[in-house]
Amino acid sequence: MATWSNFNLQNGASPLMEQIIFFHDHTLIILIMITILVSYLMINLLFNKYINRPLLEGQMIELIWTILPAITLIFIALPSLRLLYLLDELNNPLITLKSIGHQWYWSYEYSDFHNIEFDSYMIPSNELNSNNFRLLDVDNRIILPMNNQIRIMITATDVIHSWTIPSLGVKVDANPGRLNQTNFFINRPGIYYGQCSEICGANHSFMPIVIESISIKNFINWINNYS
Repeated sequence: MATWSNFNLQNGASPLMEQIIFFHDHTLIILIMITILVSYLMINLLFNKYINRPLLEGQMIELIWTILPAITLIFIALPSLRLLYLLDELNNPLITLKSIGHQWYWSYEYSDFHNIEFDSYMIPSNELNSNNFRLLDVDNRIILPMNNQIRIMITATDVIHSWTIPSLGVKVDANPGRLNQTNFFINRPGIYYGQCSEICGANHSFMPIVIESISIKNFINWINNYS
């Protein structure tokens, strides 16, 4: 989860989030190089006294400053397209989770198992324990196994919500009357926090999402005990 004075992205807990971080760093390096080059040229122009009165055109320099930005954009576009296709790829999911957005809480259904569905509300400040996070913890967490492909199907019953877990690289809109899907792969155990990131009304800030990632053995025990 995000912490104080953390200016970087959160540590990736899934391969897709790691790829997003790599792409962010790659693009940032290109932007820094462009900024340094343009700053150097502008400072040079301000502080030199060179003049060229008969200069009317320069086809070679115009060719260069047209082709170089195009090549730079290709270096950004190709990794971006690769990442977009990776985010849409769905590889034989082990579990399908259905998430339904309401004003202002989430409902979850484990479609592969009978009778496993529950609502997830934020824990009020006056009911928090010492190990809970204010505005982030919920009464019913999503329990998922690590090292397995998970498919999540997302919709809403009233207004547009957005199911977002930054450390997993997941952000999907929940639209009424429409079913969106995405997938993720959690590569280590832990607790991952998210929130609705689409302004959905007065209590938009108070419908957090919490995923608890556990081993497949513990997940099977949880399923058996829940049923």
